Amino acid sequence: MSLLPKNFDNLKRKAKKNIMPLLTPHLFKLRINTYPPYVGAGIKVDHIDLDQGLCISSLSLTALNKNAVGTQFGGSLYAMVDPFYMLILMNQLGSSYVVWDKSAQIDFIAPGNSRVTAKMKVPSSEIGIIQELAKNGDPVFREYETEIVDDKQKVVATVKKTVYVRLRKFSHSKNQSSSVYQDKNLDDASN
Repeated sequence: MSLLPKNFDNLKRKAKKNIMPLLTPHLFKLRINTYPPYVGAGIKVDHIDLDQGLCISSLSLTALNKNAVGTQFGGSLYAMVDPFYMLILMNQLGSSYVVWDKSAQIDFIAPGNSRVTAKMKVPSSEIGIIQELAKNGDPVFREYETEIVDDKQKVVATVKKTVYVRLRKFSHSKNQSSSVYQDKNLDDASN
């Protein structure tokens, strides 16, 4: 027997839909910037706006992330980009879709000898394209490329990410969930 009111789940959904959007950008940025793997790697999210499909991360060269030859550690360079396309798409598409990282490739262009920055952007037109491609239940694979640049805007590395998207009702990953994105497809069950 539950001590919670029967409509507690509806209240939680309404709170998430109406209150969390006001708090999400600041809290989400704080949450990522205190995420232990990012703290340890020295990665900082400078700007994140999932609703606008934009994230900018940076990495300063420190004793904690130098490699054997004194330049930026490649794993840290990749981690600057790793979760953001998936998180942006999860937020933009909402809970009717399952989104997973499928594959990644990093191409090291030049040594990272200073602070580096990565800008990840998913244009709003991309969401409509994905929805159209996914509407029949087929899996959709989209590729995104990010340049990691140093303080002089010289390209240090490029990262290519392939992301898998599918309508949840057709996916084998129906139970995928996340507490880090705003659910754009919440139904108001009380109406």
